[in-house]
Amino acid sequence: MQENKYKVIGLMSGTSLDGLDICLCHFTFEGGKWMYRIEKAKTISYTPVWKNKLAKAHKLSAENLCALDAEFGKFIGQQVLKFIKTNKAGKVDLISSHGHTVFHQPQKGFTLQIGSGAAIAAVTQIKTVCDFRSGDVALGGQGAPLVPIGDELLFTRYDACLNLGGIANISFNRNNTPSPRDKSRGTPPTKGRMAFDICPANTVLNYLTAKKRLPYDKGGKLAKSGLVHWYLLNKLNELSFYKEYKSKSLGREWIEKNVFTLIDKEKISVNDKLATVSEHAALQIAHALNHFKIKNVLITGGGAYNSDFISRIAAYSDCDLEIPEDNTIQFKEALIFAFLGVLRVRGEVNCLKNVTGTSRDSSGGAIYF
Repeated sequence: MQENKYKVIGLMSGTSLDGLDICLCHFTFEGGKWMYRIEKAKTISYTPVWKNKLAKAHKLSAENLCALDAEFGKFIGQQVLKFIKTNKAGKVDLISSHGHTVFHQPQKGFTLQIGSGAAIAAVTQIKTVCDFRSGDVALGGQGAPLVPIGDELLFTRYDACLNLGGIANISFNRNNTPSPRDKSRGTPPTKGRMAFDICPANTVLNYLTAKKRLPYDKGGKLAKSGLVHWYLLNKLNELSFYKEYKSKSLGREWIEKNVFTLIDKEKISVNDKLATVSEHAALQIAHALNHFKIKNVLITGGGAYNSDFISRIAAYSDCDLEIPEDNTIQFKEALIFAFLGVLRVRGEVNCLKNVTGTSRDSSGGAIYF
C-alpha cells in the first residue's frame, strides 16, 4: 500500500544562475487529488566562485566535469543539511533535485544535469531522486519541459502556467481550437496537456546586464529607458525556432549560437539591447497566449518581478496575467521537482509524451538511497 503523505525537499538550479532554490514541501493525496503546501523555502545565492564554475562547466574536460558533478553534489547536500537544521525541519522523506544543466541536446540523444544525486544522498543520508531528463531523451523525447505534470495536478484552476526563468516556457490543456491569427504556426485542435519553451528570457537579459556589472535589470528599469532596435527585433523574431508551436526545448548552446551572436553584432547601447530583447520575448509570449486562446495564466519565475516586462506582455496579449505570492513565484519549479520525485518513488508517470514528444509516458529519475 502506498503512502499518501510526503515531506520532500525540492531543489532547482536554473540557467539564469541566480542560486540554488531549496523548498520544503508537503504533499497529500486525498480523494483522488493532490494537495501541496510550501513550509519553508530559500534561495542560496551562488558565490562568484560557484557562479563561475557553473557558467564555464560546458568548457571543462570530461574528467574535470565529472569532478565538478561530484563536488556540486556534495555542496548541494551540505546546503540541504544546513537548511534542515536552520528550519528545524525534522525527518524528511525524500530529496528531489533537478541539478544544473550543462548540456541539453535532445536532437543528439543526450542531456546532462550535474549535482551528483549519489553525493547528495551520501551527505544527507536521505533518499534522493535526480536526473529526471535522461530517460525521456533516451526514449526520443525532448527531456523538457517536465513541469507540466505538476501544473496539471497541482495548479488546476489556471488555464495555463507560464514560467519566466532563464527560458520562458508554458504549459496548458488544449481544450480549445487554436486561434487562426497565426496560421503559419497552426497546431491541430487535439486535447491533452501541451507544453514547450517559448523563447529565451532572463538568460539573455542577465547576459546583457552583466556587461554593466549588474546581476539583473531590477523591475526592467534599464530596458524601459532604452529604445527598441527594430532591425534587431525583426532578426530575433525571424529565428527558425519560432516557426511552429510544438513540444520543443531550448538549450544554452542554441541561445549562445543564435541569440547572443545576433545581439553582440549590433553596435547599440546595452539599454537599447535590453529594450529590444524584452520586446522580442514579450511578443513571442503574447503570440503563444493568444494563439491558444488562454484566458488566464499563472506567471512565476524571476521574470514575474520585472514589471516592465510584464506590462509589455500585457500590452500584446488578450488574457488575464495572474501573479501569485512570493513563495509560488520563486519556488514553483523547486516545488514541482519535489513532486516529480514523489511520483517517481511511487512508480507513477512524471513525463508526459504529449509534452516531450516521446512515444509513451514514463517515470523518470534515478533513485539513490
